[in-house]
Amino acid sequence: MLRCLPWNFLVKHAARRYGVLDPATLLARMRRFSQPSEVAEPLELLRAGIIFHARGLVNARAIQHNLDWVWPYWVERQFNPADPSFVPRAFSFSHINLTHRNWTAVGLPGLPIYPIVDPRGLVTPLHDGWSLDFWIVTDGGRRLLPSKLDDAAVSQRLRLSPTLEVVTTCEKEGLHLELATRMVPTESGSAEVCTEVSATSNEDGWVVVAVRPYNPEGVQFIERIELDATANAFRVNEEASVRLEERPDSIRMAHYAEGDVDLNASEKIEPHEVNCRVGMATAAALFRLRAQSPRELKVSVTLERDFKSLATAANTRLTWREAVQDTAELVLPDERMQFLYAAAVRTLILLSADELVPGPYTYRRFWFRDACLMLHPLIAIGQIDRAERILASFPSRQNHAGYFLSQEGEWDSNGQVLWIAARFAELSGRRLSRELELSLRKGMRWLAKKRCPANAPMATRGLLPAGFSAEHLGPNDYYYWDDFWACGGLKAMAGYWRKNGDTAMADDAETLAADYTRSLEASIASIPVSRSKGAIPAAPGRRMDAGAIGSMVADYPLQLYPPSESRLAKTAQFLIGSCFQRGGFFQEMIHSGINAYLTLDLAQTLLRAGDPRFAALLRSVAELASPTGQWPEAIHPQTLGGCMGDGQHGWAAAEWIMMMRNCFVREEVDGLVIGSGILPEWLAGGSEISFGPTHTAWGSITVRLEGQELMLSTQWRGDGPHIKIAVPGFLVIEADPSVCRFQLQKL
Repeated sequence: MLRCLPWNFLVKHAARRYGVLDPATLLARMRRFSQPSEVAEPLELLRAGIIFHARGLVNARAIQHNLDWVWPYWVERQFNPADPSFVPRAFSFSHINLTHRNWTAVGLPGLPIYPIVDPRGLVTPLHDGWSLDFWIVTDGGRRLLPSKLDDAAVSQRLRLSPTLEVVTTCEKEGLHLELATRMVPTESGSAEVCTEVSATSNEDGWVVVAVRPYNPEGVQFIERIELDATANAFRVNEEASVRLEERPDSIRMAHYAEGDVDLNASEKIEPHEVNCRVGMATAAALFRLRAQSPRELKVSVTLERDFKSLATAANTRLTWREAVQDTAELVLPDERMQFLYAAAVRTLILLSADELVPGPYTYRRFWFRDACLMLHPLIAIGQIDRAERILASFPSRQNHAGYFLSQEGEWDSNGQVLWIAARFAELSGRRLSRELELSLRKGMRWLAKKRCPANAPMATRGLLPAGFSAEHLGPNDYYYWDDFWACGGLKAMAGYWRKNGDTAMADDAETLAADYTRSLEASIASIPVSRSKGAIPAAPGRRMDAGAIGSMVADYPLQLYPPSESRLAKTAQFLIGSCFQRGGFFQEMIHSGINAYLTLDLAQTLLRAGDPRFAALLRSVAELASPTGQWPEAIHPQTLGGCMGDGQHGWAAAEWIMMMRNCFVREEVDGLVIGSGILPEWLAGGSEISFGPTHTAWGSITVRLEGQELMLSTQWRGDGPHIKIAVPGFLVIEADPSVCRFQLQKL
């Protein structure tokens, strides 16, 4: 009955009645900017966007009217008109962190719970929860508030051993505060977030442990804080306890109408609880700090709320030493790049404790795209069992039609799953499970049925339908990104099936891959040269723009064409010449920031082509990493803080691992290329450099280079590959796989 109502007429009438734009007409106009498609935008992304902007609306109400509060780092910068991070707010629909989306997760390798620490030491223990902050206030009224300090007054680093620990050090006018935050297992099998505080002052004062109703995204409500009977713990929202190792010397609490607890720090009232209907309750525990006498505290937060939400049992006993054991190791004289590699390995292990997620906070949800591209380095560095466990979950995410569904309306996932499954079998030497193989067969049939019909226009005939671009290539369109993934996945699985004796499936996959290839080539050829410039745009109807980065997947990682293929080389040249900021690829669409993983993808294309410019891109990405060795999804070209996505992006970490690996060991169809990405500064001191063991299609290999002597440690499956040693600055050596020691000759 409801379907029969004239909804368009009613909406238009209501719009005219109230003098507002007709939403139906507006939506129709907006859709003209994109190609007709089944799904305007994936429901999952709409849902995430609604939640995101709902938080932004709360921020708009709470922050700008209370700028006398102590706010998190991003607010203190973004709302400060004297700061380069300042964002005017007049017509902003919602107030969102657009300038400093940076944080670092601390956690255990078997536990899918990710407390985060922001660049000023603010600790958010629970997912999307409230936070803990730490201050110094002197009797004379001076304050050390980390979020308000200039960059020169703060340093931060990530300790990797024996566990992940973020250490934040703050200095100001004789005041010193150091915060070391990590996750620790408990005897009960649970875990807590622990922060060790060390403070000194040149004047008597107080160390303050403050419970804050916000996090790096913005306001997060606290309606009730209660001091327990021992006065050694705050109970917050009945969901977690903030435990203080010793009893505070004084307590302060405030609700919204009273303002921030910091504004009332001098009051002598000793409350035991605070309730706030607005959800902006604050509390502070004060510890006496004597001049020139160091004060050390330990604060821990229980995590029972997040433990209750776990779908599977957690392993809090797995240590980081155990987790990284037998994983490929990188040894370089460049401590920064070596640290970035070690941090990236731990990021991938952390984010794959259960299902594989691309980030610890904003992106703590599953996407096939990120999962497949993060699985690739996990397999390559030896995390085979972990990768196999994650792959085993893929069939349960496939719908009855054979579509590997994480977001409706995005057509790249089936090709990606076929590709990573084949790569897993190729690199590990293992046979895929029967369940996964059946699932992949369904996935291939879906790719056969989903294509545009034979009577479609030449530019789209045989391609996948127009879809939403999750790589932010633009509005809905017939993206070559999707079709290249389909082609690459089909070719890879055809090789797997043929190797394992399933000739019929191999023939079907090869035939379908050839059909996709013909459709792609015909579509690309139909684009006027005046528009394509001899390159490959994002889609048949598009001009060359930043979205063309999607077409580069045909080169890396899929290797559908030989190195230096002319159209892809021209595409890369266009992107480098027109879409770069601060030495990195600037994605103009949605991201509006420098993208670390896409920059590294271009570097891989240059490396494969023997173009020495890859090194500049690699160095730029290293410089763009945060002090804790992390990259947000996109980086603000002015503030160099995160401006899009998660503040610790798993895909970026994955591409750094693959970049380091391919600098030492790179696979081509006909064999291995050794050392082609080794930078001259790595060799300058004559110290040993090495990488491995890493898994390849022929077995595992470790590369070591000391001076001009190069050594290979190998475990081939079978005869081994042809080896080409191509260290820059030295003569190329074509080698037999049985030879393991080589003397390099300078050019």
